[in-house]
Amino acid sequence: MMTIKRAMLGAGLLTVAAAGAAWAQSNPVKNGVDAYDRGDYKTAIQDWQGPAARGDADAQFNLGQAYRLGKGVPIDKAKAEDWYRKAAEQGHFQAEDNYGRMLFEKGAYAQAAPWLEKSAARGDPRGELIYGTMLFNGDGGLQKDWPRAYALMTRASNAGLPQASQTLGEMDRYIPEAQRKQGLALARQYQADAQRTHLPPEVTAGSTIKTTPVPPSQVAANAGPGASYSPPAATAKPSAPPPKPAPQPAAKPSGGAWRVQLGAFSTEARAKSLWQTISPKVGALRGAQPYYVKAGAIVRLQAGGFASSADAAHACADVKRAGGQCLPVAP
Repeated sequence: MMTIKRAMLGAGLLTVAAAGAAWAQSNPVKNGVDAYDRGDYKTAIQDWQGPAARGDADAQFNLGQAYRLGKGVPIDKAKAEDWYRKAAEQGHFQAEDNYGRMLFEKGAYAQAAPWLEKSAARGDPRGELIYGTMLFNGDGGLQKDWPRAYALMTRASNAGLPQASQTLGEMDRYIPEAQRKQGLALARQYQADAQRTHLPPEVTAGSTIKTTPVPPSQVAANAGPGASYSPPAATAKPSAPPPKPAPQPAAKPSGGAWRVQLGAFSTEARAKSLWQTISPKVGALRGAQPYYVKAGAIVRLQAGGFASSADAAHACADVKRAGGQCLPVAP
């Protein structure tokens, strides 16, 4: 019977790009990000402390990164976890990812499970890797669900995560063929759902957006042997500094239905601030229509008018070259 090497699974899985989500926000958070990018970590910490104490989710996330990496402050995992928690509870996606992984890494599997499930439901490959493994083993009080575990591991592997590909190969040895087929069908369903449901309605008075969690598969309690899996150790790779923005020929928006998502914020004002900063710098966004899409306590900044998935992907490539974050959004 296999046993999971939990510490090895959690090691090195945290995002390395500190402050990426807040790179273009207004003062003082943006000033802190600019200072961080210059290597002036102490100034960055000073700029973020006030907004973080007042509840700014991006500043809280950035402080979490700083304490985890020891940038401008001594490494303090307890403080990093606390700042991640505060930002995660406000719906900050990267903070949710990192908080869940830190809880898992220290062995708080039951506490980690709901956060990792959120990560997996959003299609985060490392969230899929860890949560899929938890479902395979029944960690943290979860009921074993091998088809769902196989589905999540398949998606993580398809996203190019080497640990997931190796884990999937090991799962093939233990999960019966019928349940593997169920898992592949679930993986296709998740992919179709992701492509079909990523375009919520625009913000209107009193509008709300329903979220769709990753559904569990139907597996009998006694399905398959009670094995556990030890996935290969994850290896942290140092992140290269983001390339400087460079003018690139880009497909201009043409009134199409495709959009790109540029970030998620705790207020619409922050989303507008990012748009005002980034749209003049990225050629592919010139002429695009901004949308401020409310999802619970989060406002998602999207830009629309792209004719095809290729045009949206091209625009995202331009945004990422400028140091931003971007995700194509299907109609």
